[in-house]
Amino acid sequence: MAEEQPISEEGTLIGKVAHYFSNINVAVIELSDSLKVGDTIRIVGGKTDFTQAVESMEVEHQKVEVAKKGESVGLKVGQKVREGYKIYKL
Repeated sequence: MAEEQPISEEGTLIGKVAHYFSNINVAVIELSDSLKVGDTIRIVGGKTDFTQAVESMEVEHQKVEVAKKGESVGLKVGQKVREGYKIYKL
């Protein structure tokens, strides 16, 4: 049986990229868990694997501090991402 990755390395899967606006470097993320400003996330997919802090988020064009499971949030990302990339909370 394969060993499980420790949570600290991998993080907890909290969603995936639904859309990416390259002109403004914003990813729309469908959340399967909550996310709040100040959290550190890891984005993984293809050859991409990076971490960043959540500095601000928007739901329906309104700035929010906390987004709940089931919501789609827009957030600025430091690198180009694609649909289907996984988002982990560290």
